[in-house]
Formats: sequence, C-alpha cells, structure tokens
Amino acid sequence: MYDIIVVGGGPAGMTAALYAQRNGRSALVIEKQGFGGQITHSPKVENYPGTLSMSGNEFADRMLEQILAQGAEIEFETVTRVEDRGDIKLVCTEEGSRFEARAVVLATGVKHRMLGLEGEAELVGEGVSFCAVCDGDFYAGQTVCVAGGGNSALQEALLLAEKCVEVIILQDLPQLTGEQRLQDALRSKPNVCAITSTKINRLLTRVGALSGVEIESRETGERQEIACGALFVAIGLIPENEAFADLAELNDYGYFDADERCLTKTPGVYVAGDCRRKTVRQLATAIADGATAALAACRYLSER
Repeated sequence: MYDIIVVGGGPAGMTAALYAQRNGRSALVIEKQGFGGQITHSPKVENYPGTLSMSGNEFADRMLEQILAQGAEIEFETVTRVEDRGDIKLVCTEEGSRFEARAVVLATGVKHRMLGLEGEAELVGEGVSFCAVCDGDFYAGQTVCVAGGGNSALQEALLLAEKCVEVIILQDLPQLTGEQRLQDALRSKPNVCAITSTKINRLLTRVGALSGVEIESRETGERQEIACGALFVAIGLIPENEAFADLAELNDYGYFDADERCLTKTPGVYVAGDCRRKTVRQLATAIADGATAALAACRYLSER
C-alpha cells in the first residue's frame, strides 16, 4: 500500500513524487516508456529558471535521481485503469500488476501528433521539433518550415519569424485554419510565407540531420524540395486520458477538464501536467502542476 501512486514519469509526475516524499508520504511512479516525457526530445533546454543550459535527457536523469534519493519507487508498466474504492485506489496495469494507494496523481502527458514520415522519429532533436519556444533559438538566421495551419502552427510561425531569416508554413488544406488575427499578424511579416494544398512527402537529410523537405501540391501533383534547417511540426497533441474518464471529466479535446488546482470529481484523484486543459504547456507549468497536485493529495491524506 502506497500513500500516493503517480501515473506518468514526466516532469509533472516526478515533481509530484518529489513533493509527496518530501512531505513524508510514500510514492510510486508508474511509467510506461521512459522517464522525462516530451522534454527528452529537446537537445537543449535554455528557458528553465536557474539553469543556463541542459539537455532534456540530462534534466530527466537529474529528476529521476532526485526522486529515487528521496525514497520514491518506480515501475515500468502501462496503467490501464484506476478503480476508486473509496479510501483505497486500485491501479491496474497491462502487465497484470495491481497496486493500491490512498491517493492517485494522473500525470499521463500527451503525445505530439506526427506526420508519419520515414525517419521522422529519428530526426526529433536533429531538425524535427515541436516547440519554437524551446528550440527556435537554435535556428536563428536560418530558413525553417512549419507543418500545420491551425492556431498552434501560426503561433509557432510568429515566434520563429522573430528569429529566422525565413519561415515557410506548409498546410495540407486549401487555406490556413487558424484565427484571423494570427493570419493577419503573419501577413505583416515579410519573412513568412504559406504554401497551402500541399503535403510533405519526405524528409531530406545530410550527415544525420534534417536538411530539407520534399513537398507535393495536392492540386497539380508538382513536387519540389525546400532546403531548411528545421521542421516544426504543429499538427496537434494527443492526450491519452480515456481510460480514466470515469474518475476525471474530459473536455471536448480529451484533456482532463481541471483548472490550476488540479482537482477532479473523484476525491483522492488529481491530475497534473500537459494532460489537463491549459493555455501554456511548458516545462515550468508541468512542474508547477506536479507540486500543486502532490500537495493537494497530501492535504487530502491528512484529513482522512
């Protein structure tokens, strides 16, 4: 029996475990793939307060070492459901394990929707990126492409336009779908252009890094190659929260419908990180959620 089980080993989940242990509560973190979550895709993290520069993997390793030193336990398994049994929560995994806890923090994170191109996964951190705030400075003065035409893609393009010599938006639909104010802002940028009704056929590489993309017009079938230093993929995020919908409300996009308090409709169950609805998904906000959820869980346990 644990005081708190944390589902997910990203920054939010590991922070929750850290705060639980520091408050004298036993914590188990169950992670299905690898500790660190999306931050491990960033070759350099330079926007985390108090740290000049570090890799995402380095940050994840430090956090894991820290929570283990505090006494947290870890398991590499896939959680399939959490049963609310009042004062006890039963956490079940795909591997057949069953763990009991008095409180649960769901820090399940999100996945970036990818283009599905050959070699795409291997190029993450080598020219394929999902975050202009995180990685835009690495491509200052270069030409970059942005895949997508919705709000996220246009916001990425606006940020990149301040740093890069040219920003090319590649949209598979006949028009951009982001808010008009964002489209107007981009039209005022002389170094931004949009190519619509196009699909990205393949990624071009040189010495193991992205060097460009091949695109094809959906209208004419004409193909062309665009040389670029990076491709920022902004075609959506995929939360994986359906298995826990009986414990926590989901919004129309599949995110946990919880505010900054990280509370759910189920006493003793909390959510943290990118898996909940929010306007900013950054390392700093994930960590803030982890602390908030863990402290809320500790208060809950103290009141039992």
